[in-house]
Amino acid sequence: MTSYIHEQAGRERSPVPHSTDRGGPPLSEMPTHWYNFLGDLPGPMPEVRDSGSPTAAEISEKVRPRVLIEQNGSREQWIAIPEPVVDWLRQCGRPTPLHRARRLEKHLGTGARIYLKREDILPSGSFKLNTAIAQAHYAAEEGRTTLVTETGAGQWGMSVALAARMFGLRAEIFMVRCSLEQKPYRRHYMELLGAEVRPSPSTRTAIGRKILEEVPGHPGSLGTAISDAIEHALGLPSAAYLAGSGMPHVYLHQTLLGLEVATQLRETHGEDLGVDGRGDHLIASSGGGSNLCGLIGPHLRAKADGADLRFLAAESTAAPRLTRGVYAYGRTDLGGFTPEVLGYTMGEGFIPPPNHVGGLRNHHSSPLVSLLRRKGVLDAVAFDQRTALEAGRVLLQTEGLLLAPEANHAVAAALDVAAKADAEDLEPVIVVLASGSGFLDLQGYHEVLLDA
Repeated sequence: MTSYIHEQAGRERSPVPHSTDRGGPPLSEMPTHWYNFLGDLPGPMPEVRDSGSPTAAEISEKVRPRVLIEQNGSREQWIAIPEPVVDWLRQCGRPTPLHRARRLEKHLGTGARIYLKREDILPSGSFKLNTAIAQAHYAAEEGRTTLVTETGAGQWGMSVALAARMFGLRAEIFMVRCSLEQKPYRRHYMELLGAEVRPSPSTRTAIGRKILEEVPGHPGSLGTAISDAIEHALGLPSAAYLAGSGMPHVYLHQTLLGLEVATQLRETHGEDLGVDGRGDHLIASSGGGSNLCGLIGPHLRAKADGADLRFLAAESTAAPRLTRGVYAYGRTDLGGFTPEVLGYTMGEGFIPPPNHVGGLRNHHSSPLVSLLRRKGVLDAVAFDQRTALEAGRVLLQTEGLLLAPEANHAVAAALDVAAKADAEDLEPVIVVLASGSGFLDLQGYHEVLLDA
């Protein structure tokens, strides 16, 4: 049977089916190709400034697997997923379910139809496994023996630790210090898989020691952890540095999310997205942008072609780049290992407060997400952690689903969208990316909602 992905491969059109296109893979199958949506962006990516010595490009060529660098600039619309990656993704539970939140809808009294894309059920507890498996595969193929990375809340680190085991590799992970202290069980998970986990800023790196000297007791951020990880990877023979977000190859691997949603809405729930006048929404939290871009990327062409679709990024008030930042050049790390890219930023000197949304504590937004925001394709809202966790509590009490703090920002946004739709007598389809499980975040729930 020809899959939906194969039917669409090579065609100059959106992979999101129109109402007259009823093709699709069996619901038990996952896509066999990733969708490269770079050609669907509303304009060219801004020029990168890279004047360091060595340059960021030279650093990248040393520490990143070659295939990932090639994927960053690929012009192919459909890229085949390697068979070992497909096998592992299937074993881990792809495609993940698209759940209709009927009890939540009833509780809200809304006419909206709310769907949750259940990435929280994957073995490592989050969507991050989708790209961790792919990147680990390419690193192993290239003969790399150690995977080095950073992690904020720990979801990416857990996924890399598991993917490393799948391909017989070592893993060394720098975790943002405040999150490491708040979420010790994520560290336990990584160490059970044989990974070495260090707090960031780290005394093991020159940049980490410099940051700690300048700001003793620094809580850490993704900017510090990226710097620690890249510096460490540069000093290790046969090491590969893996990025959990912010890069085109990561967004590419995460298009499984949007592709599966398109098929599941149509085949399981009988829904078409983008019906005129209904105000359909695709909503995801936004840190580095990987779950957001994975969800909306395959739908960008449909929106450009006139579909009535709204894309919404939900960020944290702890680092409100898209809602309160300035559009300017800056680096995503503090050590100068990454190039200057144009995006919404809080500035490299910004230190996010040590709250429980570790995956959203970035000072600089990715250039791709920022471009979508700048061109008006993407809207953004920001919530404080209490509002987000209150939304998570409502979801738990209605649907029995406990999501991570990051994912609950998207849930909070969905509640607002549903309320506004009801006020306007609209009945939209609202798809929320349930990006991660909250069972290892219970201490945060307790501190914010029960101890307050």
